[in-house]
Amino acid sequence: MKGISSVLAAFSLGLLGQVTAAPSELPPPTPALERRARPVVSIATGNITGTTGLLTEAFNGIPFAMPPTGSLRLKPPVRRTASLGVFDASPIAPACPQFFADVSSNDLVSQVLSTVTGLPLFQQALSVSEDCLSVTITRPLGTKAGDKLPVLFWIFGGGFELGWSSMYDGAPLVTNAIAMGKPYVFVAVNYRVGGFGFLPGKEILADGSANLGLLDQRMGLEWVADNIAAFGGDPDKVTIWGESAGAISVFNQMALYDGNNKYNGKALFRGGIMNSGSIVPAAPVDCAKSQKVYSTVVAQGGCAGAANTLACLRALPYDKFLAAANSVPAILSYNSVSLSYLPRPDGRVLTKSPELLVAGGQYAAVPMIIGDQEDEGTLFSLFQSNITTTAKLVSYLSTVFFPEASTAQLAALVDTYDPFVTVGSPFGTGLLNEVYPGFKRLASILGDLVFTLTRRAFLNLALAKNPTVPAWSYLSSYDFGTPILGTFHGSDLLQVFYGLLPNYASKSIQSYYANFVYNLDPNNASGGTSAKSKVALAWPQWAQDKQLMQFFSDRGALLKDDFRSDSYQWIAANVAALHI
Repeated sequence: MKGISSVLAAFSLGLLGQVTAAPSELPPPTPALERRARPVVSIATGNITGTTGLLTEAFNGIPFAMPPTGSLRLKPPVRRTASLGVFDASPIAPACPQFFADVSSNDLVSQVLSTVTGLPLFQQALSVSEDCLSVTITRPLGTKAGDKLPVLFWIFGGGFELGWSSMYDGAPLVTNAIAMGKPYVFVAVNYRVGGFGFLPGKEILADGSANLGLLDQRMGLEWVADNIAAFGGDPDKVTIWGESAGAISVFNQMALYDGNNKYNGKALFRGGIMNSGSIVPAAPVDCAKSQKVYSTVVAQGGCAGAANTLACLRALPYDKFLAAANSVPAILSYNSVSLSYLPRPDGRVLTKSPELLVAGGQYAAVPMIIGDQEDEGTLFSLFQSNITTTAKLVSYLSTVFFPEASTAQLAALVDTYDPFVTVGSPFGTGLLNEVYPGFKRLASILGDLVFTLTRRAFLNLALAKNPTVPAWSYLSSYDFGTPILGTFHGSDLLQVFYGLLPNYASKSIQSYYANFVYNLDPNNASGGTSAKSKVALAWPQWAQDKQLMQFFSDRGALLKDDFRSDSYQWIAANVAALHI
């Protein structure tokens, strides 16, 4: 495992180096760009001045809420109504405080990430700030109020522990949309993550301060409803899109307040796209696991003896609260996707566990696209090299993930996965990529439980409750052959969001998505300025014959959504025991 840790540490440092180096590597503006007038948009709270690119205009970091600092730390967002005056939206939007690694961990990767991301240089380069609740807008060059372009609202992923809006430059997406004849306005929302946005515990519940990150996203959507028309967008044609935790958030936005997605009498969005994520069955915000997280943060913050521990946390200096919040297991750790911080039922914002909300029809049923990477679990199975037998695997799932499940139940689940190395994830790779004994089996199980087969369960529940609402589903296999990871979780950010590889997968998926943004149908290329987004292969609705669109690097194909049926049947029958 030391070798893996070393590789991951180097990889992490490389990524962090890119983050810190990026600003200095950008080419200086050309004289022609410097002479262009900067775009200005007037909204109720001020005049927003953006930046101009070759084919797009951007407005970065527009605040939609009061700074969640001081007495507003660990509180629901408060709408900003004060004047912004003339607001310079050219700098990169600050990131909310991040949870890259458990600061108390002895794991090498965690130590490296904790050290590097805690450096003042990194914090300054990333521009981390508690005052971070903002939206960033990218639109086609020359767009003006009244153009009524559809809106694509992006919710970033990162396990509800890390991520920020400025990681995702909307210019390539918008540029490609223009080329396809489907110009739209792209909006990215910043929301609180980690202990700043999803701290659990009975104290949080009593204070009415659970699921703050979801409330941040919702207020960002409300800001769009109020203001996007001034930027040339149509508030009645908003599609919400997210990856990983962002995809889970897309469903949560459907399910907030039992499905009430109305604001001033109108729906905040009309469609949803979920890349790698849907429902996460979760125990309440005041469950035993949640309370352990809260108590750890309180103790690490030196607040254990306070009469009001939550007030004590709010009063801590930023650095001290950050360290306390980051003292619990992180996503890139032995605990993996058994997350310390995630949306949990609180009886008000998220009233029940998500699978119950779907089954009860307590969600905003809108047309949707939902799918997965073929090897979702590989990235999250690199840190458990001691899990080498079936008995150890059952024990791991019981102690780390599912305390409500019996040993017999989990043994039955594990038995649906063949221990032979050739059938595990990354799938289709034979004897290769078994990093440690049992790696490919664990990767298969985690990928299915959190993403792939849970998606199927979600679609079946949604179909039973809302059979006339269209949904399209997919499986991505375009990175087959990537050592150890295969078509891994998050690889769609490179292929779909940025389209870095101009292959069939990138081009076709962006076309399907653009059609969906315009027409709520990935096959319908009408509208816009042309029909260049016409697709080669018709994508059937999932309800028709439960088929997936399978994306390869050079082609698409239809795949029956019935693989690993024994495992699926077990998950569907035992979901009540799978609350994390």
